[in-house]
Amino acid sequence: MWQEKDNKLQASFKFKNFVEAFAFMTEVAFHAERLNHHPEWSNVWNKVDIQLCTHDSGNILTKKDHDLAAAIDEVFTKYQ
Repeated sequence: MWQEKDNKLQASFKFKNFVEAFAFMTEVAFHAERLNHHPEWSNVWNKVDIQLCTHDSGNILTKKDHDLAAAIDEVFTKYQ
C-alpha cells in the first residue's frame, strides 16, 4: 500500500463515507501525537491521502516514518 516516492512514504485510503474517513484521521492523530511525528495529509469526502517524511532530519525517510506508517495501517484494518 505504501509507496516510496520523492523521498516520502505515500499512501491513499478509501472509506465508505466522510464520517469513516474523518474517524480514521482522528485515530491516526492520536498515534501521530504519541509518536511525536505528524503526517502531511488531505481528505476529500471518503479518501485520505497521506505523505510521511521526517522534516527535522532534512526531509528524508527515517524509522519514525515507518513506525507511523505501521500504526496507520493498523488503524486502517478496522475500516476494511
